[in-house]
Amino acid sequence: MIRSVFAPFLIAGIAALAAAAPVFAQACDTPSGQPVPRFVTLKFTEVRGRIGPSTSHPVRWDYRRQGLPVQIVAETENWRRVRDPHGEESWMHRRTLSGRRAVHVIEETGLHTRPDVESPETARAEPGAILWLERCRSGWCRLESDGVRGWVIASHLWGTYAHEQAATPDPESAAGPPCNGARSAVQETAAAQGGAGL
Repeated sequence: MIRSVFAPFLIAGIAALAAAAPVFAQACDTPSGQPVPRFVTLKFTEVRGRIGPSTSHPVRWDYRRQGLPVQIVAETENWRRVRDPHGEESWMHRRTLSGRRAVHVIEETGLHTRPDVESPETARAEPGAILWLERCRSGWCRLESDGVRGWVIASHLWGTYAHEQAATPDPESAAGPPCNGARSAVQETAAAQGGAGL
């Protein structure tokens, strides 16, 4: 939840998903061609996380929070192994995930009018709040929820990359998540059949 500084009510809910998936500059050697790991969000109000990459595998978690940010840590052609903000992992079908990014607030923090701690606050975000991520720069991220926008220090959020949290980004670093660490569909299928890490 976020509390508006200018209104005494709680802002609840998440705006409808409308933005397209982000475009990454590089094509990675993964089934999707996108970097792994990478952040995405749950597309629907209810999404099942299974212990393996098929509908025949039992459900491990039943998520009921549209827009929840998760991190894809491995993938097959149709399935994504994801990690939630609490570190739990499960497999989800790719159609249940959206490329639109959001963040999970780690600690209560203010949303500022500018990326500066001295700037006025427009709202306060409580731990566990989910806000849409618009952009990040110099260790700050601009967030939005139900029309309320503001800048938050990136390290107060789960769902941001190291280069987004850096106060002075390395000019040599990539603008998005790197391709390294990706596992092929064959490797993931073999791991899933062996139940490794699930």
